[in-house]
Amino acid sequence: MLKNITLTAEETLLRKARDMASAEHKTLNGLFREWIARYARQGVSTQEYRGLMKRFTHIRAGRGFSRDEMNE
Repeated sequence: MLKNITLTAEETLLRKARDMASAEHKTLNGLFREWIARYARQGVSTQEYRGLMKRFTHIRAGRGFSRDEMNE
């Protein structure tokens, strides 16, 4: 279900954003929905990562690794 919201922005920014969106064959509404979906997923990704790390606390590498080894 979609909900309507009201946002406030400077007229010049809105005009420029509309022009940019139009050049990409998109709308500001569509771009906002994409942005809010990505923004909302950020917290989930962090929570999922932390949950995964907690599940693997029993795993030990057996030694520490150098910076070069970790970058490989």
